[in-house]
Amino acid sequence: MDIATIIGLCLGLGAVFGGAVLEGLHITALIQPTAALIVLGGTFGATFISFPMKSIIQAAKDVKKVLMPPKDDPEKVVKDIIGYAAKARRNGLISLEQEAQNVKDPFTKKGISLVVDGIDPQKLRETLEIELTYHEEHSKMSAEFFEAAGGFAPTIGIIGAVLGLIHVMGNLSDSSKLGAGIAVAFVATIYGLMVANIICLPFGTKIKHQIKEELLIKSMIIEGLIAIQNGENPHFIEQKLKAFLHHGGSGGGDKKEK
Repeated sequence: MDIATIIGLCLGLGAVFGGAVLEGLHITALIQPTAALIVLGGTFGATFISFPMKSIIQAAKDVKKVLMPPKDDPEKVVKDIIGYAAKARRNGLISLEQEAQNVKDPFTKKGISLVVDGIDPQKLRETLEIELTYHEEHSKMSAEFFEAAGGFAPTIGIIGAVLGLIHVMGNLSDSSKLGAGIAVAFVATIYGLMVANIICLPFGTKIKHQIKEELLIKSMIIEGLIAIQNGENPHFIEQKLKAFLHHGGSGGGDKKEK
């Protein structure tokens, strides 16, 4: 479980509801199923129209990644690549063929197979970078989905508020209920702003951050495999790859958080 995400959700939602209570507002005044239906239904309805079904399904799956991000360990990746480099230096590139069968990560597995096949280093880089670009574009769709939802939510909230006011204006004969009716109408606006700024937009930003970390690791793998193919010293390869960790901001702090 990603602690930062859970703390953020609790702080964001808690601040809104807690602030309302401190102002003397009863918590039940903010619980309006009709407003929730309008905002959630309208927001995700508009978002569904904007994206193909495969992107919607992927975005739903990536909610799990936001709450429970994959435990990628860049330092382990470096250690594995150094192990491949040492083995290739001792026994030749062909000795990595067996390693490729045991690797779980498809990107690394493909890269090692290409190295074993003796592909030109430039072609190796081009092939893996194409794979990297495709992965980035495919992964960004989920972030774009949540950002789009975050853009729609406040407007849908205003629509909900207007609908509520129309209902209130239709019952002007009972002036005793005007204040409560107007208050209820504006709950939809609050829901729209909360859905956008506490859930959807932060989820999109979180997914983008995870994509950056994934791209960093994959870029590191590319450099490591090319260095192995060029027969570079494992110690030199280690120093080169560790520069990615220092400059990329992935390290002990992120691992502990996960």
